[in-house]
Amino acid sequence: MVKFIAADLDGTLLDGNGALPPEIFGLIEKLKERGVLFAPASGRQYANLRKLFEPVADDIVLICENGALVRYRGETLRLTPVLDGLLKHALDEIRAVPGLLPVLCGTNSAYVETDVLPFYRLCTEAYTNCVLVPSLDGVIGREAVCKIAVYDELGAAEHCIRILPDRLPSLRTALSGTAWCDVSAPEVNKGEAIRFLREAFGFKREECVAFGDHMNDYEMLTECGRAYVPENAYPPLKKLIGRTVPSNAEGGVLIKLREMLEEEV
Repeated sequence: MVKFIAADLDGTLLDGNGALPPEIFGLIEKLKERGVLFAPASGRQYANLRKLFEPVADDIVLICENGALVRYRGETLRLTPVLDGLLKHALDEIRAVPGLLPVLCGTNSAYVETDVLPFYRLCTEAYTNCVLVPSLDGVIGREAVCKIAVYDELGAAEHCIRILPDRLPSLRTALSGTAWCDVSAPEVNKGEAIRFLREAFGFKREECVAFGDHMNDYEMLTECGRAYVPENAYPPLKKLIGRTVPSNAEGGVLIKLREMLEEEV
């Protein structure tokens, strides 16, 4: 019997245009009626996830910032920030690499220090609360920082992920998209957030299902009894997980959720 379902957003639950399918709200309500808790699990900030899922926001768990922040019904259940003492060094190392642009992702707002395009446009689209500041150094200490998102003009898989882990050994660097890497506290990943929720709500591993399309979803997928990747998933992850649903453009997650409801989950 399934009791918990987690789904990544970009490339997974969101459609080919990056929009949240309206049908998901009705499916979440039906899952709730069956006693199943749903959780969007994303690298996105809390404000953005709350806005996207507003019609059902108090009925779901929000796994934000790749698991660094977990909130439920307005309450913070788990917060694992990057220590302030590590932030300045991390920012300096990121800035020292040509083509990399950092976003400081606080619990309330995301901060950027340049409006260069397309970076700035992508940030304002992805972050509901996005603030342009003279320097990210001045933001340190203002609020807890969940992660540093790093935009790579040269392609994250070919560039950023091959450079930053050696430069930032005290932090975790994960590939999170075609042009993005995320730098977080070493113990932060979506899988740790799922493990926390399993303990908090008393879910068994075999009662949990997860959907994801990129490497920052890997720990989450392996932490659940059933894991699926869409056909459009990052090829190495697709090979590791094996079990697929149709692509996000075809509504693969929605198709699987409907099947699960027909099977009475």
